[in-house]
Amino acid sequence: MIQNTRPNQVVKLSPERQFMLNILALPRPVHPMFGLLEVDVTAVRSFITEHRSRSGENLSFTGYIAFCLARAVEEHKEVQAYRQGNRHFAFFEEVDVGLMVERQVGDKKELTGHVIRDASHKTYREIHEEIRSAQSPGSDTSKEAPGWFLAVLQHSGIFSKLIFKILGWVIKRNPAIPVSINGTVGITAVGMFSKGHSGWGFETTLHSLDLVVGSIAWKPVVIDGNIVPREILNLTVVFNHDIIDGGPATRFTRRLIELIEGGYGLDEEIARTDL
Repeated sequence: MIQNTRPNQVVKLSPERQFMLNILALPRPVHPMFGLLEVDVTAVRSFITEHRSRSGENLSFTGYIAFCLARAVEEHKEVQAYRQGNRHFAFFEEVDVGLMVERQVGDKKELTGHVIRDASHKTYREIHEEIRSAQSPGSDTSKEAPGWFLAVLQHSGIFSKLIFKILGWVIKRNPAIPVSINGTVGITAVGMFSKGHSGWGFETTLHSLDLVVGSIAWKPVVIDGNIVPREILNLTVVFNHDIIDGGPATRFTRRLIELIEGGYGLDEEIARTDL
């Protein structure tokens, strides 16, 4: 009977949640290319653990991945190109990393989007502090985009197919608009769903390049002929294949892995904490 299937609670969508749902409904690349990686993150995980033991501060692991992502993109700018119209590519100078953060709003936690602007010129510490600031109550979540575009995305009603087509046309003609809202590249972290187990996350990207941070698990790895336990991150790289071909994708991915596994930038953080 219908009385047995009624929900016990009905909650109105927050403006931020409505905004994100409308963002997700925008046209996406139709030819995504996925790379499933296993990345040794023992160095950075040990650093974060030791830092927490000494200072009590919990450094952002996602922040470190964003830090390395920004540096790898800085060296391979072609992976953050976008289509502009039917015959042109648009290239962006600054590397802006878009990600989702969870912040306390009243007695509830709310997901909101945040863009780390010019991330390739920021240190790991600066990116960490920016993420923690974005997670704090009352943080500024304003978006840098035309007011009319934001007003449409924040509309609580149901979009018509015509409006979606218009927005899709606008985005294709002027990629600076979605980039101003979402960044040039993005990160999604889903590793909390499978701690201690191997698992990759998948998504169809809004960017030309996205990382999906999956689970971390201890695995046996052969190093110099010896089997040693290492912490391995399951990382998914998602490219828009309409823009990024195999060669650039391979070079970017190789550099990203080198930066993460080599503990890029951690020596700067160690020097800072030793002062």
